[in-house]
Parts: sequence; C-alpha cells; structure tokens
Amino acid sequence: MNIVVLVSGGGTNLQAIIDAINNNTIRDTKIIEVVSNNQNAYALVRAKENNIPAKCISPREFDTRDDFNSALVEEMDRLSPDLIVLAGFLVNIPAEMVKKYPNKIINIHPSLIPSFCGKGYYGLKVHEGALARGVKITGATVHFVDEGTDTGPIILQKAVEVQPDDTPEVLQRRVMEEAEWVILPKAIDMIAHGDV
Repeated sequence: MNIVVLVSGGGTNLQAIIDAINNNTIRDTKIIEVVSNNQNAYALVRAKENNIPAKCISPREFDTRDDFNSALVEEMDRLSPDLIVLAGFLVNIPAEMVKKYPNKIINIHPSLIPSFCGKGYYGLKVHEGALARGVKITGATVHFVDEGTDTGPIILQKAVEVQPDDTPEVLQRRVMEEAEWVILPKAIDMIAHGDV
C-alpha cells in the first residue's frame, strides 16, 4: 500500500510511522511522499533522513486559498496514494479532496472523540481543554476524514490517564507516547490488510 503523509510540524507521528514500517509493525506499506504546509517543519528533515521524497505546499505561496487547495489536490492526484495520513496537519483538507478520496484519508486527533475535538481544538489546545475540564482520562483517536472537523468514522481509540500534576505539555507527550504512536501505525497496518 502506498501512503502519503501530510504534516505541519515536528513529525513525531511521521517518525512513529517510519519506525513501524522499518520494524514491520506496519506491513506491506511504503511512504511515497511527505507533504508539509510549512517549509520549516522538522518533519521534512525526518523524511529526507529516511530517503522519503518530501515537498512543501504552503498556502503562503498562493494568491488564494482555492489555488492552494487545487495544488494540494493536484499533488495527491499525481501521487495516486492508497491512503492519505494526516499526522499533525494543521490545515483544513479541501472538500474536493475529501470527495475524491472517500475513506482514504485518516487523521490522528489527541483526544477521545467526541471530547475536545472540532473547531479550535488542535495541538496543545486539546490538552489545555482536557486539564481545564478536569477529566481523569484522555487519549487519542484515529478516524476517517469526512467533510466535518473530527467527525468522520472512528477506527481506533486508546485511553491515557491524566495525572494530578500534568501540564498541557506533559500530557501532550504522554498522549503521543502511549496512544498516538501506538494506534496510528496500527490503523495503517489494519487498512493495508483490509481489516477496517
């Protein structure tokens, strides 16, 4: 199965995917390209270090959002991936792309959907929201992408305990290590083998 990974930042989930492919946790799968909307994303360095083609398609390089959306869709069409993985991609996916690739786009979200998801909940904001609410359990969700924000069918979830002295940063790290880096590779492997 050929996958494209879309990233915006450090690429820790990308690294988890690369490691899982290398150690055969994800079987029969190849990353054919990493695409970032941010030319300074460390994820692009991770891609290069692993000999994976990488490209930046940034909204800043286009006059309008529609032009950016078209360029992103064109790149996906050129690559023709079996699966598009959003691994910390902080850009709304164009509706046209969602329509063109039904059940072929997955996202990792750092909470147990339907909690702390939707508009405004991304990155540290998710963990700030969980701590402000006083929840005892949080986690991560891998889901298919549909037209809404974090509303597509859920594939996998994994719970993580919140500790009394957690800061948003500490909680974010624990959710990544205990949940995101576990279930994202697992979901990709399941899709590669028709288990979803």
